Parts: sequence; C-alpha cells; structure tokens
Amino acid sequence: MKIDDTTVKTLLASLNFRQMRQELITSNIANAETPGYKAKRIDFEEALARAINIDKLQNLNVTEREHFNVGGGGFNNLQPEIYQDPNGVISEDGNTVDRANEMALMTENKILYDAMVQLLNKKMGLKKYIVNSDR
Repeated sequence: MKIDDTTVKTLLASLNFRQMRQELITSNIANAETPGYKAKRIDFEEALARAINIDKLQNLNVTEREHFNVGGGGFNNLQPEIYQDPNGVISEDGNTVDRANEMALMTENKILYDAMVQLLNKKMGLKKYIVNSDR
C-alpha cells in the first residue's frame, strides 16, 4: 500500500494552493486602500486536473528527461497561475479591490480548505485502519 497515492497527492496539492489563495486574498484586502493596486487571483484547478488526469486524455509519452509531463500524475511540475483580476472595478485611485467580494472569496476558500483537511484525515484514518486491522 502506497501512502502517497494520487488521492493524497491531490489533497496535499489542493491544500497548498488553497493556502496560497488565502494569502493572496489577504494581500488583496490589506492593499484595498493602496492607490493603483490591482487585485490578484490564483487559478490552480486546471493545473490540478491535468496532474490527476482523471479522463486519461492528456497522457503524453515522456521518453526524455527534458519532456514535460502534462498529465498522468504530473505533480512535480504543478504550477498555479497568478494574474491580475480582469473583473475588478477600478476606483478613482486605480485600485481594483472590492472588500466585500474578497471576504466572500476568503470564506469560500476557507470552507474548501477545511473540507480538504477533513478528506485527508479520513483517507489517513482509512489507511491506518487497514494497516492495524487483523487479517
């Protein structure tokens, strides 16, 4: 039995990216009064989907070390995309942070983070049960 199966790798990657998203949202809120500050977003869901490759449609043959593994469990090269929010409303001072929206995004992210922690705990509990069970 492998401890670091695809489910655990996915949950750990998701937790890391959710933490990054929380920090980015916190930074946006902290800079809500900074003139010219542009709200930033982070997208990792598409990269995570490529890494877990659920549909097995994104497999490439990787025959050389220089080839990129874009599917089939490519967790080693998993990178989120950080960009300026194109949907932000620009205030008089050029700032695009909407505090109410940022707080809603923070709450949503926290709920999803907590769900990932619970799933990871359940997965580890199941693995512990399997190891400790009498055969």
